[in-house]
Amino acid sequence: MNYLILITLVVLSFGSVSAHEGGHGIPSKQWELTTTNETINADFISYENGEVWLIDGNHTIKNYQISNFAEADQKYIKAKSELIHSLNNSNVIKTNSQSLSNFNWALISLGILLLFFSVFKLIKQKKVVYLTHGVLGLSVILIVSCKNSKTEKISTVNTPQNDVSIMQSFFAKFDGITTHTDDNYLYISSNGLPDHDMMVGITNWQQQVPINQNYTGDNSWAIPTNPKMAENPLSTKTNLLKGAIAVAVNGIPIFNPLNNRGEDANAIGELDHWGGHCGRADDYHYHLPPVHLQDQVGAGNPVAYAVDGFPVYGETTDTLDEYLGKTNPDGSYQYHTIKEYPYFIAGMRGEVQLDPKTKAPENQVYPQPRTQELRPALRPLRGAEIIDFKSLGENTYSLTYSLDSKEYIINYNWDSKDNYNYQFINPDGTSTVETYKPREK
Repeated sequence: MNYLILITLVVLSFGSVSAHEGGHGIPSKQWELTTTNETINADFISYENGEVWLIDGNHTIKNYQISNFAEADQKYIKAKSELIHSLNNSNVIKTNSQSLSNFNWALISLGILLLFFSVFKLIKQKKVVYLTHGVLGLSVILIVSCKNSKTEKISTVNTPQNDVSIMQSFFAKFDGITTHTDDNYLYISSNGLPDHDMMVGITNWQQQVPINQNYTGDNSWAIPTNPKMAENPLSTKTNLLKGAIAVAVNGIPIFNPLNNRGEDANAIGELDHWGGHCGRADDYHYHLPPVHLQDQVGAGNPVAYAVDGFPVYGETTDTLDEYLGKTNPDGSYQYHTIKEYPYFIAGMRGEVQLDPKTKAPENQVYPQPRTQELRPALRPLRGAEIIDFKSLGENTYSLTYSLDSKEYIINYNWDSKDNYNYQFINPDGTSTVETYKPREK
């Protein structure tokens, strides 16, 4: 009788280890496909980038666009996906021996007692039945120990949602920057031109000059307002060499410190005194964290927001993790800057969606605003150094560069209809003019 009771206890203990929600067999949900007026029975697997994966009763995996489903099913899919992401990205704490329940301690004690009793009887009477009892006792100990050595989510700490009003207050400190929000993002609109000088100090120049950009409407920068910690953060050394990884509080995008060739843009002279330069579309952007904005936003406030939703601060004496960030007591996360490469955001700590049209290392986070090239892309002008840049009036600028101890000037402007005029002045006073019509928006 005692033997049966012990077996029952072992089975119950093992059952608590093995049991899981759900089961196999008939799918638990019925789905309405509006595009084909079809009803299917299947279980939800995952949802990503607008695609939904289901599995039917024959264990066949099916793939659909979320737009194929009825509105109620779409809401269910998104809610289910959010729940799964939340569970997968919750903080996990390992249990230890002190977290064992009284019941489990009782089982372990019983197993130890049975094991010692069987060994003692086996030595004294040499009966095989006691060896069986010993194995059973050892099994009890192993089962309960394995059950409690597993990693369990006994404490869930969700990353708090960003305070949108506080985020907006930082961007509001800069003229020409506007913001708006929806349920998921803070959108930042700007013309892509900072209120400080640009380009001076560049010694590795591809002959691009900064002009206005149409970062407005549905082409604005988008920062998640409910950031989530990524299970597998993306290293910015082997990812995200294309597109911005953050947006400065003055509305200027910040790209990876590495250029698209994997070189430290700062180390090879591509950046100006403010850590920026122009891309192929004459779009000005930073490659270094804009710590010079600290004076305008105030000490202790962020100078940028990463595209995963976490803020970027200046330098700190606090210990940083491998991604150059830290987790605060309230569960929030923030990046900081350092003087050497990788300067900031060594890895994208938060969840991001990647543009499926791009591949690592030249992949980029989606969504990203579009830029449109105005002038043909030019080659680096070897030996040139930009020595002056100034505004001559509204939408009018002058850039001076030195080459072979001679100075060259580019004067350029655009009107309200986005007609662009460039005057290239040589050291001898001669000049050429180029004009370009409005770009596609």
